[in-house]
Amino acid sequence: MKVKICGITDIETGKKAVEYGADAVGFVFAESKRKVPAELAKEIISHLPKDVWKVGVFVNETKEAIERIAEVAGLTHLQLHGDESAAFAVSLSLPVIKAISFQDNKTLEVFHQFPCDYLLLDGPKGKYRGGNGSAFNWQEVNIDLLNQKHVILAGGLDPENVATAINIIKPYMVDVSSGVETEGRKDFRKIKQFIEKAKGII
Repeated sequence: MKVKICGITDIETGKKAVEYGADAVGFVFAESKRKVPAELAKEIISHLPKDVWKVGVFVNETKEAIERIAEVAGLTHLQLHGDESAAFAVSLSLPVIKAISFQDNKTLEVFHQFPCDYLLLDGPKGKYRGGNGSAFNWQEVNIDLLNQKHVILAGGLDPENVATAINIIKPYMVDVSSGVETEGRKDFRKIKQFIEKAKGII
C-alpha cells in the first residue's frame, strides 16, 4: 500500500516521512493553516529522493499559477481540490489527482469519467476544501465505480482506522494530514505508526 503524507511545511518532517516509508508528500498552495510558499516547498523537495511523489494541492487556482508553482517547487503531481473542469485538468502538464468529497455514489458516478490519473476520495467539506480530518462511511462507496481509477483514499484517516479503511476500499494509496498531527503539528511517532499500519508492517 502506498502512503502520502500531506501538509508538509518543513524539511525535517519531509525527510522523516520518507525515512519511515512514505511514497508521496503533499504541499498545500491553497488557503490552509498548512499553506507554504513555492520557494519553501522547493527547499524541502531538494532534500527528498527523486522517486518520491511531490504533490501540490490547489483549489480553483489559475493554470498559469499552478504551472509556475510546479516549476519553481519541483512538483511531480497536481492535486485539484476545487471546481476545476475536465478541460482544465487535461490542459495541465503534470499528472492530475482530482479530489472529491464523497457524498453519495451518484456524485461519484459523475467523476467516474473525469480525465485524471488518480481520483482522491475525501471526507466532507469543512472550512477548507480538504484537510478537514473528517471521515465518511466507507461502506457506502460503490467499489464498482472505482474499478477504472487509481483511487487515493483520504479524509479522517489515522493510525487507528487506516487498516480498516484499506480493507474496505482497497485503494491505490492512502493520504493523511491531520490524522498524524498533535496539536496542529506533524507528530513523527504518528507518521511512523500510520505508515506501518497502512503497509501492514504492524
